[in-house]
Amino acid sequence: MLELLENYPKSAQVIRQWFLHKLLESLKSDNLPEEFKESVKEINVDNNTVANVVKNYWRSLFDVFDNHKVVITISYNAGGKFYWEINDHPSNNELYSSRTAAEEAAVTKAFEILNNKL
Repeated sequence: MLELLENYPKSAQVIRQWFLHKLLESLKSDNLPEEFKESVKEINVDNNTVANVVKNYWRSLFDVFDNHKVVITISYNAGGKFYWEINDHPSNNELYSSRTAAEEAAVTKAFEILNNKL
């Protein structure tokens, strides 16, 4: 993940901003102490932070890509394999044994597509 963030700086910036926005949105609760809210606002959302949050949960980035019209679809075929499409463009007949592996491959391609769009 860190490699993707470093190789696609425009995509990384969009993703860091999205995570920061989500983090700040979560602070709007009245149930949290003000000191805690202020300390969270000081957190630097850098590439390492995003990489640690995402780790092996690639689909947490799907909303970011959706917001930029880079829509990922993960499907399952009759042969028991997963594949991905981005904006109706297939994954070149590549098949994956797990959803997570298909998500990782799709997110890798989505980084490239988004970076090129920006």
